[in-house]
Amino acid sequence: MQHWTWMLGRAQQLMLEAGLPIADGEAIAAQARDFWTDYLGLWQWFTAPGAATAERPPEKDRRFSAEAWRANPMFDWLRQSYALIANHWLRGVDAVDGLDARQREQLRFATRGMIDALSPSNFALTNPEVIEKTIETRGENLVAGLQHMLSDMARGQLTHTAADAFELGRNLATAPGKVVKRTPLYELIHYAPTTERVLATPLVIFPPWINRFYILDLTPEKSFIRWAVEQGVSVFMVSWKSADASMADVTWDDYVAAQIDAIDTIRAALDVPAVHTIGYCVAGTTLAATLALLAARGEADKVASATFFTAQVDFAQAGDLMHFVTDEQLAMIAQLTPDGFLDGRFMAATFNLLRGRDLIWNYVTNNYLLGKDYAPFDLLHWNGDTTNLPAKWHLSYLTDLYRDNRLVEPGGVTVLGEPIDLTRIETPCYIQAGREDHIAPPASVWEITRHVRGPARFVLAASGHIAGVVNPPAAGKYRYWTSDAPAATLDDFVAGASETAGSWWPDWIAWLTAQAPDTVKAKGARIPGKGKLTALEDAPGTYVRQP
Repeated sequence: MQHWTWMLGRAQQLMLEAGLPIADGEAIAAQARDFWTDYLGLWQWFTAPGAATAERPPEKDRRFSAEAWRANPMFDWLRQSYALIANHWLRGVDAVDGLDARQREQLRFATRGMIDALSPSNFALTNPEVIEKTIETRGENLVAGLQHMLSDMARGQLTHTAADAFELGRNLATAPGKVVKRTPLYELIHYAPTTERVLATPLVIFPPWINRFYILDLTPEKSFIRWAVEQGVSVFMVSWKSADASMADVTWDDYVAAQIDAIDTIRAALDVPAVHTIGYCVAGTTLAATLALLAARGEADKVASATFFTAQVDFAQAGDLMHFVTDEQLAMIAQLTPDGFLDGRFMAATFNLLRGRDLIWNYVTNNYLLGKDYAPFDLLHWNGDTTNLPAKWHLSYLTDLYRDNRLVEPGGVTVLGEPIDLTRIETPCYIQAGREDHIAPPASVWEITRHVRGPARFVLAASGHIAGVVNPPAAGKYRYWTSDAPAATLDDFVAGASETAGSWWPDWIAWLTAQAPDTVKAKGARIPGKGKLTALEDAPGTYVRQP
């Protein structure tokens, strides 16, 4: 404890030397007094448990869920000491004077990261599970862990799941369909109908180009695409090309133009006046720009409806990703892209840092120290299937939207030569957010409802950025909240919302059908490759397989 006290004092000294303000003397004294009071309470618990005034709450931290952390007094002490110190370090962030809200959040994020990194569960000699495993296997776990670590170092990326457990077209991305168009930026996939009749208005899905599209076509039982086809929807999917040096000059305008091109291609191929659209994450942000541009051109009727999966247009409350758009971070990104594109592994590392405890240190413990084999997990396979990004687009996106929040300023962003204004969007919108989303926080997603003019239905789903979206009804998992009452803020919405168990997908399909209920027979151009668009190859196509 004397050592940890010294560390706290040294940390404060380093902050002073770096020019950062810290708490005043009285606050520091109060903090130290609270720390030692809690420490003495912990000591009393171990030396005279009968004299303790209250029982300690049950363990909620999964890192210390094994009984070995409580069976041995030394490791029990280590576990609880770590929790006490971590709590006081985070409280210390709140005691620092002279920081604005953004600086405080940056310091809190960095402190959480350091605390997670210093957990005794991350080190062989302070983790009783690792010690037991090492004795049991006579060190074979450490050799296996070393092999895992060296393999990850060679590929430059942390492994989360068994490398050979999944294969595109075999047990991932297996929804039957055809690639019916290919451009230098995207492939267009048309999926085969499974019902006799389909909605007359087709659906085109724009996935984020920072990831592969098959997040919506994982294993068959999780596939949103399969499920939508089974509901009688004509489904098209855009599969973006992973960036290479040939895409050095690609900008956001090119992605907006690609969305419009896909919309027009489907309208012409099926001879329909409009399409339904879905934009997921960054592609949802781009879809909002597309809708605003079409409105400015007088072509808004090309889109019958727009669905936003965990997308943002107003970045004032964009969450922890804001910590990565400082001038220093942007300058570093520019240095990492000499060939005109950003290696997707850097983005993967960034997203892992947002949930470092689960996506980094959990695997350090299980796979490096305990030497466990990787478990097959389709979602984590997709998470590690990285996509490169055009450097020029990526930097302008972070600067103009995340840092400067220009998209919500009427005329603040010009797309394809046209100043756009989100308040001109009158297209019916379905807006889905994840309650635990750490990438697109629900309060940030909610802001879409304040900027569009047309009718908007907001749905708050349980779970986060991925599991909150990929939640098939058959799984019977999670829940969601809806409300028809007017609400000015997300808190107002939650206060008046009704909770429904299970997936929100049925709510979405009911809403979508209500927008354009007419149906047609699933024949002719509704069959992939049978109309004006000839089949180039089977789904999932070529681009999704390219590095």
